[in-house]
Amino acid sequence: MSNAEASSGITVTGIDDRYGALCQGFNQRWTSHPDYIKIVRSTADVIGALNEALNSGRTRIAVRSGGHCYENFVSNPETQVIIDVGQMDRVHYDPGMGAYCVEAGSTNWHNYTQLYRETGFTLPAGSCYSVGAGGHICGGGYGLLSRRHGLTVDYLYAVEVVVVRREPHSDYRAEAVIARKDDAGHLRDLWWAHTGGGGGNFGIITRYWFRNLPRPPINVWLSAVAWEWKDLTYERFAQLVGNFGRFCAENSGTRSEYADLFSILKLTHRSAGKIGLITQVEATNPLTGRERLEAFLAQVEENVGLARTELDVGMGEHPQVPGLHERPRLMPWIQATQTLNGSGPNRRGKYKSAYMRKTFPEAQIRTMWNFLSNTRDPDCGDYDNTGYDNPEALIQVDTYGCEINAVDAPDTAVVQRDSIMKLQYQTYWTDPAEDAEHERWMRELYRGVYRDTGGVPVPAVAGGTTDPEAVTDGCYINYPDRDLGSDAWNTSDVPWYRLYYGENYERLLQVKRVWDPYDVFRHDQSIG
Repeated sequence: MSNAEASSGITVTGIDDRYGALCQGFNQRWTSHPDYIKIVRSTADVIGALNEALNSGRTRIAVRSGGHCYENFVSNPETQVIIDVGQMDRVHYDPGMGAYCVEAGSTNWHNYTQLYRETGFTLPAGSCYSVGAGGHICGGGYGLLSRRHGLTVDYLYAVEVVVVRREPHSDYRAEAVIARKDDAGHLRDLWWAHTGGGGGNFGIITRYWFRNLPRPPINVWLSAVAWEWKDLTYERFAQLVGNFGRFCAENSGTRSEYADLFSILKLTHRSAGKIGLITQVEATNPLTGRERLEAFLAQVEENVGLARTELDVGMGEHPQVPGLHERPRLMPWIQATQTLNGSGPNRRGKYKSAYMRKTFPEAQIRTMWNFLSNTRDPDCGDYDNTGYDNPEALIQVDTYGCEINAVDAPDTAVVQRDSIMKLQYQTYWTDPAEDAEHERWMRELYRGVYRDTGGVPVPAVAGGTTDPEAVTDGCYINYPDRDLGSDAWNTSDVPWYRLYYGENYERLLQVKRVWDPYDVFRHDQSIG
């Protein structure tokens, strides 16, 4: 037995007090009852844990880093073993690689504090503090600095992946492989697959290495404003959403003077009382930063006629940010990141996503209004959307583009490289008895918004041909949605994998065939 196989981590079984908690992730809709959970602390542990599981006949293996998978890809009744890499959270400079190493269990906030305090650099990753690097990065992770600096995968130099081999008539054998950007052949393909190919597809990610990381701004202006739902009419809502979309359409190019501005529009359900807008702008020059922030807010509010109020209610995964509606706050970047550093409480949730290449068509805005305001939607058939009452339901619209769009679609597995906005549909609740109600409302909303394209946001490229008039460009793999594979909810001719990966899917499929030919790493929306 090799040294790698001798160690397999800490085993947690059903008689352990920790077992119940470790069977669930962030989304409490999903739970599992595996034979055991392995807490691993090193690549050697991962190798040993895989060999132990596979060669004992346990072939349904799931991997968890931060536990934020929105669907049941980890916490699944079929899961026999969960390998939890959360203890692998080291962040350091690796002189042998000439790159910064981030282990797969490190969370966003841990990455920010370690990199910033020790080096002054950062990753342009997400604002939810407890999301793990393992899944976030390989899905193409983005955040408030991405318009200025691109996606996390745009800085990926190398990745260590524990893959599974098997000789004819022999046991499975796990081994660690390091794939670099400057490799060739199958190794280069394995690196490329981890620049947006999603988690749980090819092996267990243990470490990432990054080069040429950007420096965050020293200071930023942070603004948080809200508007009262009681003062909203459809005309005001449409004007506000249209203004936001037009700003993005006009200011998401690679040379935009607003590349350092990131804004999140929170279109909540009317029962929340308010809709909100959170904005961060670099303040390298505080005067011009403040001027651009005010110009942006003025454009969003143009002809809307609503009074600003403070954002004093939590909205989705972001906490309340009171006191910034009349005067934005100038603060160090790391402190602003901490201020917005929420993941929301653990609860049940349903999520959907969309990339937007153009501003919102009127029909989409109308459907959003109907569902969020409890106005009867005439295109809903027999479904009555007017009785829904949930202050934790919202459509979140993020600014996008700029430096993200400076990379060509084939260069990384992230194919969406010409979008101007990114949408995340969210609804949260706690009572299992309400699952069907909340899921149905979300599904009908989404189907209604994209009714002209079969209930889903179809990609701009199909069969190698780009539709320049396409409004949408598919979905984000890090916001997985199993409904995309359902004939009931996706009546387009675009399969779920095209919505995520577009024309990059064939190459991902070839990587799967080379590196995981036995389909060890699989879930409901895994490659191949």
